[in-house]
Amino acid sequence: MKKYSIGYTTGVFDLFHIGHLNILKKAKEQCDTLIVGISTDEFVQDYKHRPPIIPFADRKEIIEALKYVDLVVAQTSHESKLHMIEKHNINVMFHGSDWMGTPTFNKLEVEFKRHGVEIVYFDYTEGISSTKLRETI
Repeated sequence: MKKYSIGYTTGVFDLFHIGHLNILKKAKEQCDTLIVGISTDEFVQDYKHRPPIIPFADRKEIIEALKYVDLVVAQTSHESKLHMIEKHNINVMFHGSDWMGTPTFNKLEVEFKRHGVEIVYFDYTEGISSTKLRETI
């Protein structure tokens, strides 16, 4: 039996790379069911002030095809993470360490703790990011 029953992680997953795969693999190693929230095109535009390169439907299909992923849902806001906890009975959230200590995640940690949900941060994969790929292209 794994440490957690239902885990959740989120991301844009634009220009899918090994860092994305590492987070999904590590998350699935710790939970029986892994739910992945993918940021919609509108949400990405809203908080990153630019559209993703790969449209939501394509990013969703890529993530759904991975053996580590059990369910893919649309993430429409940072606050939608709280809705997912309640809707899917999630008991852990996994995320890359690059978000640790940010105002957004400091607030989420308080809310998640109130719901009895732990946040587990994984080390950021050095040397790769969608931003670096976008700059190279």
